[in-house]
Amino acid sequence: MTDSSPERSPQSLTDGLVRLLTVQRSEDDGPFVGRSQPGGVGRVFGGQVVAQALQAAQACAPDGFEAHSLHAYFLRGGVEGSPIGYDVSADFTGRSFANRRVIASQQHDGAVKPILNLSASFQRPQDGLEHQDAAMPDVAPPEDLRPDTEMRAEMAEKLGDRLSEVQRALMLRPRPIEMRTTDRLHWMNSEPREPHSHSWFRTAGTLPSLAENAALHRAVIAYASDFTLLGTCVLPHGLSWMRGELVGASLDHAIWFHRPARADEWLLYATDSPWSGGSRGFNRGRIFNRDGQLVAGVAQEGMVRKRAD
Repeated sequence: MTDSSPERSPQSLTDGLVRLLTVQRSEDDGPFVGRSQPGGVGRVFGGQVVAQALQAAQACAPDGFEAHSLHAYFLRGGVEGSPIGYDVSADFTGRSFANRRVIASQQHDGAVKPILNLSASFQRPQDGLEHQDAAMPDVAPPEDLRPDTEMRAEMAEKLGDRLSEVQRALMLRPRPIEMRTTDRLHWMNSEPREPHSHSWFRTAGTLPSLAENAALHRAVIAYASDFTLLGTCVLPHGLSWMRGELVGASLDHAIWFHRPARADEWLLYATDSPWSGGSRGFNRGRIFNRDGQLVAGVAQEGMVRKRAD
């Protein structure tokens, strides 16, 4: 579904994502506060909480240091419509590396409770030995693929009344991240297939340059890294959350940033799932730029259960 109104233009959607991922301090040395998704319904997207927590950590990193990895655990599902607080602790600051720990909290049942713990490691940029073992998968370029928004609109029409109004709204809402998929994702069909997927992604509009705000590009990549990842482990089973066949939630999320990359230029996200069992699914991701350079690695485990009915 397309919408040419000014407030839904690609650049306006991207600017909205930048605002969403920009955390602000409520007071000196106090917690950072992350905005809510405008019009958000239900549970907060996990990639949003990871990206906002990373932004809080980056705001407290020593000058000249860049994030090279993060490890996060989801404790509770965040609720849309309520701001999230991010407390940052400086656990370590050395000559070459530093660590910042973040606790994300939100009102739950009348009390403020943690919903995510994140630890981010920072490094002062240095030269060193270089190699890349993983070759970029040979897939169709994004210019030869249809936007996922078109396929979502077709799927929503096909599913008809099987979608609730909330599901339909989530499926059809304009998105700041443009995606083009080379494979059939879990919501596209019900045929079991190998647990591999390949999707190109970038922001719908432009972002500041890397020289101006490299931290923002890392945050956007962290945000987008939660798309398509958990769904990889259900591909061999031909099931989908979109059809109401599954119950699931992310348990943890890890990212290693290998080199700077623009999040407003096409990046290939190659995901695979080597294992699932015990109501959990393990997923891995590799992110490449158009030159075939590996820019980030991702790993995630999630709770995955077949819905009883």
